[in-house]
Amino acid sequence: MPITARTVRLLMPVAALLFLGIALLIRVVDDGALRQYSGTALYASMVWAGVLFLRPRMAPVPAGTVATVFCWLVECAQLTGVPAELSARSLAARLALGVQFDPVDLAWYPAGVAPLVVLHHLVRAQARPTPQPQHDVVPPPAARPLDTRP
Repeated sequence: MPITARTVRLLMPVAALLFLGIALLIRVVDDGALRQYSGTALYASMVWAGVLFLRPRMAPVPAGTVATVFCWLVECAQLTGVPAELSARSLAARLALGVQFDPVDLAWYPAGVAPLVVLHHLVRAQARPTPQPQHDVVPPPAARPLDTRP
């Protein structure tokens, strides 16, 4: 059964909330490197869900690429200081844009997106209908050489 764009649009906010819930749960149980890097990867996972919410028919690799590049652009924008200024005024801006550049985050964004690209590919392959052979069509008989014996 093919998955419709409507189904994808309904599932992506659920997926984003799931990623957010996992990130918040990790924040409760850890305040070290796991908290930092899983948060970065899960942020990228939420961006991936946002990309598919906006473009539900997008193929896996382009969706993952768009999500990763968006995250990299946000991270690099932190070099300007603008996200830090916005983050000082708004919690939403702080959560969406971050505060300061961390080059390690550039590697964690693809780590959060890559498994989802693989899963996306597997789900699309599973949902794609396989062509069924046509049993009611009889192929023409094979041509036989003429018997030219005397």
